[in-house]
Amino acid sequence: MSIQATRGTRDILPEEIGNWQRIEAIARETLARAAYQEIRTPIFEQTDLFERGIGEATDVVGKEMYTFKDRGDRSITLRPEGTAGVVRSYIEHGMQAQGGVARLWYTGAMFRYERPQAGRQRQFHQLGVEVLGSGDVRADAEVIAIATDILQTIGLKNLTLQLNSIGNADDRQNYRTALIEFLTPHKDKLDPDAQTRLIKNPLRILDSKDAQTQAILENAPSILDYLSSESKQRFDRVQALLQDLGIPCYINARLVRGLDYYTHTVFEIQSDDLGAQATVCAGGRYDGLVAQLGGADTPAVGWAMGLERLVILLQQIQQSRESLNAKRGASIDFYVVSRGEKAEVQALSLAQALRRVGFTTELDMSGSAFGKQFKRADRSGAVACLILGDAEAENGTVQIKWLKTGEQSAIAQSDLLNNVGQLRQQLSEQFE
Repeated sequence: MSIQATRGTRDILPEEIGNWQRIEAIARETLARAAYQEIRTPIFEQTDLFERGIGEATDVVGKEMYTFKDRGDRSITLRPEGTAGVVRSYIEHGMQAQGGVARLWYTGAMFRYERPQAGRQRQFHQLGVEVLGSGDVRADAEVIAIATDILQTIGLKNLTLQLNSIGNADDRQNYRTALIEFLTPHKDKLDPDAQTRLIKNPLRILDSKDAQTQAILENAPSILDYLSSESKQRFDRVQALLQDLGIPCYINARLVRGLDYYTHTVFEIQSDDLGAQATVCAGGRYDGLVAQLGGADTPAVGWAMGLERLVILLQQIQQSRESLNAKRGASIDFYVVSRGEKAEVQALSLAQALRRVGFTTELDMSGSAFGKQFKRADRSGAVACLILGDAEAENGTVQIKWLKTGEQSAIAQSDLLNNVGQLRQQLSEQFE
């Protein structure tokens, strides 16, 4: 019998590596521009780190960790997430004593004993950031903005930011009491996991996927009604900052996240293109974790992205482009026509500039009348015709004519080249 990869693990083959490297390169560059520094922590840690950090009542600790005894009879666990290890390193190496804010990021393999499915393996890979030492709401907004930048640069468009506040410890205790009071009369109708969580971790019931439990929760109290005035003001400021950054968000009062260390802001960024496993980035604030693990009282906020899911989405984007290209056949993007000495010089420069940024561009060099050049443009199969005459050459513009619809408009040559993403979108729309 041949030996195969263990269930829940998979090989990343040479033909796939390019997508992984592209995502990692985009993230690395984006984070470097924001002055984040990479940190690499061990793949396994003392089990106690995760029990104390994540919470013994969580599914991760209770059901999903890979835990074993080493030869010294010490309990060791393969890391199920990245934050606890980064915080341990932050404390151990005295980073808090250096003052200021530590902006850290990591990437690597994580391990959870889950049911394998598309985008979810027992060995999976995460990219994460941790900002330690700042309680400023701008840190919350910054990490969300950086995550959004990374995802959009990768090419993801159909993204939704789900946002909530779970307040401070007192807020959550008050809400916990109210939730237990509401759910207890319905205990027998809850799913088995929810019944277990009712006492140990009732907020996690809000995440239940059971239809009957979800129906019961329709009338459950909202955590937003139990926030202190200070917590409410903080949440309002986070929303205002995101609005200023042009990042729309949707308030989801049932979003609590699955790890016990979160406080105040929690969020998920979801993709409409991924089906049931829609979350591509998740995180929040965890102001009590550093102290809980033996360090000084230190506010912190961070997130993690699942790389497997990002690779799936990137593959979908590539397949969509390939399909579009197949639909278009061997057609070219732009056919450039020009008349007049100055216009012809500019046409050559414009054609070359478009080629450099990836557009297939044919330049008419016949020098014939515009009418004859237009006929050749139609026969070429081009999506659009770019037109430069004496007037355009003089004022630095170009006429763009979409050959399918006949729609024509003038645009500055510089604007054409400065909006490559928009130009690609317009080209795609011609085939919808």
